Amino acid sequence: MPPPILTSTWSSVRSGLPPSMAASLFRLSRPRRVLLPLSALRLPLSTQPLPQPRDPSSPNSNRGLPAFLSFLAAAAAGGITSSVALCDAGPDHRVGGKDSTELVVRGERKCVPQQFIEELASFLGENLTVDYEERSFHGTPQNSFHKAVNVPDVVVFPKSQYEVRNIVMTCNKYKVPIVPYGGATSIEGHTLAPHGGVCIDMSSMKKIKSLHVEDMDVVVEPGVGWIELNEYLKPHGLFFPLDPVLGSTQPLCIALCRGKACLVSFPRAPPGPGATIGGMCATRCSGSLAVRYGTMRDNVINLQAVLPDGDVVKTGSRARKSAAGYDLTRLIIGSEGTLGVITEVTLRLQKLPSHSVVAMCNFQTVKDAADVAIATMHSGIQVSRVELLDEVQIRAINMANGKSLPEVPTLMFEFIGTEAYALEQTLLVQKIAAEHHGSDFVFVEEPNAKEELWKIRKEALWAGFAMKPDHEAMITDVCVPLSRLAECISVSKQLLDASPLTCLVIAHAGDGNFHTIILFDPTQEEERREAERLNHFMVHTALSMEGTCTGEHGVGTGKMKYLEKELGMESLRTMKRIKAALDPNNIMNPGKLIPPHVCI
Repeated sequence: MPPPILTSTWSSVRSGLPPSMAASLFRLSRPRRVLLPLSALRLPLSTQPLPQPRDPSSPNSNRGLPAFLSFLAAAAAGGITSSVALCDAGPDHRVGGKDSTELVVRGERKCVPQQFIEELASFLGENLTVDYEERSFHGTPQNSFHKAVNVPDVVVFPKSQYEVRNIVMTCNKYKVPIVPYGGATSIEGHTLAPHGGVCIDMSSMKKIKSLHVEDMDVVVEPGVGWIELNEYLKPHGLFFPLDPVLGSTQPLCIALCRGKACLVSFPRAPPGPGATIGGMCATRCSGSLAVRYGTMRDNVINLQAVLPDGDVVKTGSRARKSAAGYDLTRLIIGSEGTLGVITEVTLRLQKLPSHSVVAMCNFQTVKDAADVAIATMHSGIQVSRVELLDEVQIRAINMANGKSLPEVPTLMFEFIGTEAYALEQTLLVQKIAAEHHGSDFVFVEEPNAKEELWKIRKEALWAGFAMKPDHEAMITDVCVPLSRLAECISVSKQLLDASPLTCLVIAHAGDGNFHTIILFDPTQEEERREAERLNHFMVHTALSMEGTCTGEHGVGTGKMKYLEKELGMESLRTMKRIKAALDPNNIMNPGKLIPPHVCI
């Protein structure tokens, strides 16, 4: 029997948790269910509960026919000579594509043959389950409101690249879809299984294979978590500088205490901290330290991945730079499981800083705060973090943990280096802040004081949930050129402040990336539509400023509808051609990343 996914447990989760957070905490606490013995695998899958098929009389059931006729008309008018148009087939041709407003991802589920299950079991043994509860859990995002009509037919837990390769080859043989599954912290529906198929849970592949201290790199399996990796590296004076955290790296949770929302400690923290190296590569994530160290694409030296036909590709050597051939490493990074399954990653490491300073400053407007972030970057000061929190976010933090911070837009900085250098940079930023109406500039150097001050940012997401414990969050991820950040946030804030929904702004202000946490009641359709309206406005505002719909969260199913406007059809067709060349059977995470209306 395989070891449990996580061993941390706690006895109860108090009332008042938003559904998405409760699910996240449950995931981290629950051991893996006992997997079915091989004899049970011989039962037909029809004995397991499955989602009900759609009503053929549904208004959407014949959507594919008009779409196909539209393509034929366009082909006739434009003189298209290609004899084959490769599009995602099926009645739900446009769900998730251009102009889509649907949140439930539909797909065509085909029955998985019993012979396929038995073939997987022949080399996986008990590291396979068709248990409905386990399949439903893996097919339901833990930190996202995105849903799918289907769940995986099978969940597998490989322990080696050899097993991953055999799984992929078997799926390709039977044309069964594959959904890679890492830390389950993504928020754009990356791990949905709209077509059923096999969910490959990589949590058992968590070895740190080799550390090269002199070269400042490490080779890991994809299931290694970034926090666990940094704990391993700390005694060697090294660290991995990406921290994909919307919320806290501290073990806390929102609950109701004496009628008020408060923070309660638990053994481990939910989303963000649960992120694994494989998932971080797949979504091309970053975090608050990206302003100094770059994103995931800048910190991966090479990787290994199993392609859809079972070939194992190694994308490069351990050299810090190379001009040899296509950059396959960066092709796989950000591909969101649509080109292959990542099985090994070589990461670039950094030296732990000898000294750091954490500073905080208040402003009367969000624009003033953003202007200081821009001016700081223009000055050449080497900050490691520049984080912006608006007044609503500060109010949430005060409510959540009893603080009395001024409820105004706030900038937080971190400076690293020698003691003299870090202090010098701090004083330079203090001067810049004063020139932009900044006030109450404070900075600390003692470890405990720094931790206490930085907790304000780390607790941001969960403090937001404390304001509306029964709500879900729609989280935006726009990023614009640095010079347009102040304008983009200011325009967005005008709309957010006028909305009846509670909206909080957090920004990685040093690189133009900001998130809006839009809290809405999932039982109220008008609130969901209002949240979607706000999200739509901010994305299109960012795109009009030559920005992007997603700076670090990835596309999944939630952002596909914006890609044509951002990238253009020719770029999307090129992506589709790459996908079709490597994955002609379209088994790798189908329905993600590339909009379904793109044809080649």
